[in-house]
Amino acid sequence: MRSLLRFRRIPYVFILQNSRESQALPVPKVPLLPTFLLPGDDGELAPVTDSTPLIRRFEEALVERSVMPPDPGLAFINDLLEDYADEWLTKCMFHYRWYHEADATKARHVLPHWAMTDFSNEEMAPIQKMIGDRQIDRLGVVGSNDTTASVIEESYLRFLSVFDQQLQESRFLFGRRPSSSDFALMGQLTCLALFDPTPSAIAANQFPRVYGWTEVMEDLSGMEVAEEDWFDPSEVTQSLRSFLGEVGHYYAPFLLANSEALEAGLDRVETEISGCAWVQKPFPYQGKCLKWLREGYVSLAPEARETVNGLIEGTGCEALFA
Repeated sequence: MRSLLRFRRIPYVFILQNSRESQALPVPKVPLLPTFLLPGDDGELAPVTDSTPLIRRFEEALVERSVMPPDPGLAFINDLLEDYADEWLTKCMFHYRWYHEADATKARHVLPHWAMTDFSNEEMAPIQKMIGDRQIDRLGVVGSNDTTASVIEESYLRFLSVFDQQLQESRFLFGRRPSSSDFALMGQLTCLALFDPTPSAIAANQFPRVYGWTEVMEDLSGMEVAEEDWFDPSEVTQSLRSFLGEVGHYYAPFLLANSEALEAGLDRVETEISGCAWVQKPFPYQGKCLKWLREGYVSLAPEARETVNGLIEGTGCEALFA
C-alpha cells in the first residue's frame, strides 16, 4: 500500500505499529495491517483496513495515475489476480516465514526492532518469543501444516516461474504501467523475495528478474504514465494466461472447497490441490472473496464477460463462475 501511495503521489504519514506515535491513535474493531486513518462522515479520523476496498476508495476519490485497467474485462481479471495475491500468496508468505526455523528465527528477532530499537536485549527477548509463538500458532489459520507444506512450496516456485516469464514480455501485468494486482504481488514479494531467507534465496538465485522487479516497485513515484500504456484485450500476453492457469490450479479449488465447507458448517476444509491433500480450517473472509468475485462477474456487460471468458477458458478459473 505504501508503494501504491507513492506511485499515485498521494501524500501520507507512515506510523509504525507499537511506536510511541501510534499509542493515541484510534484502532479498528479488528486490528489488521495496514490500518489507514481517513476522515469519516463526521470529519474525524477513523481507522479503515483491507487493502482492496481502500484501493477502490482512492480510485473513486482521485482520477490521476489510476491503478485499474480501463477495459472492464481486464479490470475484472485484475481483480481476480489481486485476490490471488492477497489470499493465496499470503499462504506462501506466512508459511515460509513461520514454518521454517531459520525464517521464523530471523522474523522473531528482527521484526520487533522496527518500532522498539531502544529496548535492551533482555527487555526484547520475551517480546520476540511472544511474537514468534503467536504467529506460529496462526499457521493453521492460513492453511500451512505438514500436509499442505509441499503444495504451498510448489505453488511458490511455479508462481515465480510464470511471473518471471510475464516480466520478460511486459514490465507489468496489464501494460507499461502498474495495476493494483502488481502492487498486491509486490506486497507479498517484499517478504518472500526480499526478507525471509528460504524463499528469498530461491528468488535471488533462480529468478533474479522477479527479485529486481520487487525492489524497484518500492517507489515508482517518478514514473510518468499515459492511458495508452494500458493493454487492450488483444495485447494480453500468453504468459498472463499461464498466470491465470496458476490461479486456477491452486487458488480456485481452495476457494470452492472453502465455500462448500462454510456453507455446510464444517470445521475442516478437505480437498485435493495439485494432486495432493489439502486440509485446513475454513476461512470465512475467503468465502466472502469468492462471493465478491462472483458478483463482479455477474455484473459484467456481455462484451466484458466475453473478454473474461476468453482469457480464463481452460485455466481452471472458469470453475469459480460455473
